[in-house]
Amino acid sequence: MSEHFDALETRDPAAREAALMAALPRQVAAAQRTPAFGELLAGVDAAAITSRAALATLPVLRKHELLERQKARRASATNWDPFGGFSAIGWRGLHAPSGAKRVFQSPGPIYEPEGTAPDYWRIARAMHAAGFRAGDLIHNSFSYHLTPAGSMMETGAHAIGCTVFAGGVGNTELQLQAMQELRPQGYAGTPSFLRILFEKAAEGGIALPSLTKALVSGEAFPPSLRDWLAERGVQGYQCYATADVGLIAYETSARQGLVLDEGVILEIVRPGTGDPVPEGEVGEVVITVLQPDYPMVRFGTGDLSAVLAGTCPSGRTNMRIKGWLGRADQTAKVRGMFVHPSQVAEVARRHPEVQRARLVVAGEMANDSMTFKVEVAGTPEGLAGRIADSVRDVTKLRADIELVAPGSLPNDGKVIEDARSYK
Repeated sequence: MSEHFDALETRDPAAREAALMAALPRQVAAAQRTPAFGELLAGVDAAAITSRAALATLPVLRKHELLERQKARRASATNWDPFGGFSAIGWRGLHAPSGAKRVFQSPGPIYEPEGTAPDYWRIARAMHAAGFRAGDLIHNSFSYHLTPAGSMMETGAHAIGCTVFAGGVGNTELQLQAMQELRPQGYAGTPSFLRILFEKAAEGGIALPSLTKALVSGEAFPPSLRDWLAERGVQGYQCYATADVGLIAYETSARQGLVLDEGVILEIVRPGTGDPVPEGEVGEVVITVLQPDYPMVRFGTGDLSAVLAGTCPSGRTNMRIKGWLGRADQTAKVRGMFVHPSQVAEVARRHPEVQRARLVVAGEMANDSMTFKVEVAGTPEGLAGRIADSVRDVTKLRADIELVAPGSLPNDGKVIEDARSYK
């Protein structure tokens, strides 16, 4: 029984990169055929986007911008489109009159289409890595209503050849009864709900010996909980996916970071910018997904992570990331003014001597102070004063400037650190 889902997982990294870059122009062209990306990527020669450097010249689409465009098009009397013009599929009444199998709503609300391709969200790869195999019964406790998580897991399980019990969320007693009577081999859902099920089972003296594997997502999966489940006979693995782009990365038996899905191109960029960071530096996860139905190009997830050096001991050769390390949206309100990561980036961009920058907001609410810390080589004469002027020009606020040695700032992805006391 192969540990790998297919031969793509063990490709030579150079061959994979060549295949991804060969597919990239087609994906950009597919995006340009949608109204929204046709506007955002106007003037871009899709055929020329054949490298990561070329990809990095395109704008990053962040979730708040996606939401704003969806809201505007939903309110339009003449140009109505609940997807904001980003989807190439839909139903009668849209510019794309067919192709959508389902439509979902995420908080915002943001609407996402599901196409007709088998395993549309590409979750089967993560399920296979978690040990799921054809013939297994999977207890799926992700939501089947509004949000796509339930469908994401179900279509992945079906692609492997599994049977699915559509548990959904809530109704703990009924779900536990189903587990006891149907004897599933696997579980899909949040790790916290699986723990609740086991605790409820223990209270009632119920054994769940058939359940031996789990694919969890949607929240943190700390080693302590992983070990707690293992003590009860369940090997749990996590995957990282979003409603916008589907599967991004998944855990393997090596337990060393998360391996990227074969259908995505990942970049780690400095928060507030579209600029890729060096390998190992924490930044925002930006995804280009290689599918034409909902063709997200340089979609900023808002999540922080970092690339791990080397390849996975499981034999999979794709890039690995450290997993979820926080949120990239670090906007802070200082003295009644919002300060954004993009403004920190703009100040740094004005001064070529600056290698990295970090704005620290301290003090107590209503008595804020700002310190703009920058990594520079040496102490260039007059630089601190010039940076102070730039901070005031960009943010309309004053800040103390602190020049620090290269490598001094923490590698945690933060460009705005809110160190205020909220007592």
